[in-house]
Amino acid sequence: MTDPQKEPQEDPNQSFWMPGNYVDTVQRTQNGFQVCEDIVACFKDRARVEKRYAQQLKEWSSKWKSIADSRPLYGSLMRAFQSFFSSAERLSVLHSSISHSLVSEDEERIHSWQKEAFQRKMFYGFRETYDLETAFARVQKPWVKKLKKLESAQHAHHKSCEKELSALDKERQAKHNPKLKEHMLAKIQQAREKATQDRDKARERYEKVLEDVTGYAPRYMEEMEAVFDQSQEQERKRISFLKQTFLSIHRHLDVTNNDRCASEWVPPVKKKKHGKKPKPLTGDGKTVMIGGVRVKALYDYVGEEADELSFKAGEEFLKVEEEDEQGWCRGVKEGGPEGFYPANYAQVVQ
Repeated sequence: MTDPQKEPQEDPNQSFWMPGNYVDTVQRTQNGFQVCEDIVACFKDRARVEKRYAQQLKEWSSKWKSIADSRPLYGSLMRAFQSFFSSAERLSVLHSSISHSLVSEDEERIHSWQKEAFQRKMFYGFRETYDLETAFARVQKPWVKKLKKLESAQHAHHKSCEKELSALDKERQAKHNPKLKEHMLAKIQQAREKATQDRDKARERYEKVLEDVTGYAPRYMEEMEAVFDQSQEQERKRISFLKQTFLSIHRHLDVTNNDRCASEWVPPVKKKKHGKKPKPLTGDGKTVMIGGVRVKALYDYVGEEADELSFKAGEEFLKVEEEDEQGWCRGVKEGGPEGFYPANYAQVVQ
C-alpha cells in the first residue's frame, strides 16, 4: 500500500524537458482556435433563442392587444391591461437587439481576432504552431544527441559490469578446482583482468558523457524556457482577449444593464417632507370646504402620518391647496376626511 502522506512522484519520461514533450505546449494554439469556434457556435445558438423569444413576445402582444381592444374595458383598467402589451413589445425589441449584438458584434469580433491571431501557413496549419515546434526541435536537437550518447555509454557500462562479474565468478570456481591445469587458470585470470579493464574504460567514458550532459543542461533549460516564454506570451494574449469577449457577451445579455430594457411601471417616489404643514381649516369640529379643484388619484396612497390623506387609484376628491415647495397638496374627500398628499399622485379632472 502507498503512504497517503507521500505525494506522487512525477514520471521523468513525462517531464517537459524530455524530447518531444513540448507537444502539449505547441497544441495550445490549436486549442485556442477551437475555443473561439466553440464560443461562436454557443452564442450563435443563444442568439437564435433570443430571436425566437422576441418573435413570440411580439406575436403574443399583437394577438391579445386586438382582443383586449374589442372588450368593454375603459379608463385605468384598460390602460393597465394595455401596459402588459406595450411592455412585451419593448421586451421584444430588447431581445431582438440582444440577438443582433451577439451575432453582429461579438461573433464578428471573434472572427476578426482569429484572422489576426491565428495566421495559417500553407500545407502546415497555424504559423505560430510551426514556429514554436521548429524552435523547440532546434533547441532539443543537440540535447537529444547528448542523451543518446549518455544512454549508449550507460548501456556499455552496465554490460561491462556484467562481463566482469561473470569473469570473477569463473575465476573463483577455477581456483577451487584442483583438476584444472595451470595454463587454463592463467587464461581465465587474464580474461577477468581484461573484463576489469574494459569495465574501467566504460565507466570512465560514461562519467565523461554524464559530465558533458550535466554541464550542458543549464544552457538547454534556458533556451527551452525562452521558447516557452514566447508561447506563454501568446497564451496570455489569448486569455486576455477571451476575458474581454466574455465581458462583452455578459453586457449584451444583462438586460438589467441595457438602456432599452423594458422596465415595469414604478410609482413616483414620494417627496421628502420638510418643515411644518399648515393647519387644516375647521369650523365647529367639521371640515370647511371652500372652493377647490376636483382631482383623480393616479395611484394608491396610504398616509404614513395622521395628517396625510389616504386614497385608492381612480378615487376623486377636492384639492383645496396648491402644491407647496416640498411637493405636497392638501385634499378633502367627500364626507370630511382631509389631509396632505403627494402632488404627483393625482391629476385634475377635465
